[in-house]
Amino acid sequence: MTGSFGERVRAALAARGPLCVGIDPHAALLESWGLEDSAAGVREFGLRTVDAAASRVGIVKPQVSFFERFGSAGFAALEDVLRAARDAGLIVIADAKRGDIGTTMDAYAAAWLSPGSPLEADALTVNPFLGVGALDTTFTRAQEHGKGVFVLAATSNPEAAGVQCARTAAEQAVSAEIVAQVSTRNAHSTPSGEWGSLGFVIGATVDWTDAGLTRFSPPAPILAPGFGAQGAGPADLRARFTASAAMVIASESRSILSAGPDGIATAIDTRVADYRKALDV
Repeated sequence: MTGSFGERVRAALAARGPLCVGIDPHAALLESWGLEDSAAGVREFGLRTVDAAASRVGIVKPQVSFFERFGSAGFAALEDVLRAARDAGLIVIADAKRGDIGTTMDAYAAAWLSPGSPLEADALTVNPFLGVGALDTTFTRAQEHGKGVFVLAATSNPEAAGVQCARTAAEQAVSAEIVAQVSTRNAHSTPSGEWGSLGFVIGATVDWTDAGLTRFSPPAPILAPGFGAQGAGPADLRARFTASAAMVIASESRSILSAGPDGIATAIDTRVADYRKALDV
């Protein structure tokens, strides 16, 4: 894939719509799909999901934890799924939520964002709560290789609100401060008129006023959990994200995957149509 990550996401959203299919092989889903709760099972689950998503959506998001629980065999399964998805032309977001300092974070970035790495993805979710500055070398690596990073800013889980909506010494919400710091880095590296490659995780159920969020500049992709099983639907996209709706990657997992191996393709097609209708495209 060529071009900056931000521009590739922009093109994918324009061509395929905002739906991102999460690849989350819960034990219960594996059982309902008739698969073993094992590394072989999550591999098969992931590959079938990739097959259904290819040519229907532009983006998939494997949740690393469901593979990691099987140790080395699970990581080998994940490597196969990541490779298959990227070979199919899908943008792959590794949902690993890594966050650390110094060489530890550098090693995480090398694992997920280096071309040729067994775990190579197109983007990685990261945790900024050890300081946005601790992620600077990750941001640099991503931009050098045309990769993306999604920084947790305002997540959809209710337990996070007390931290993310807390006020800094400058009376700014923590979420807003994270967005501001990352947007400054985007501004320094993004050509005029293009989307930044450092995106944000902002839940579809988040109140932007409580989180102190406003439209940010330059534009950048927003990975939005909270659609589907967590309660938000396509009709909520414009209402919740207003002027930023065009930048939203609407992540759905259980709501799609629960259709089973025989119904997942139809579930994806139906949801894609729902989002296009909601966005009038």
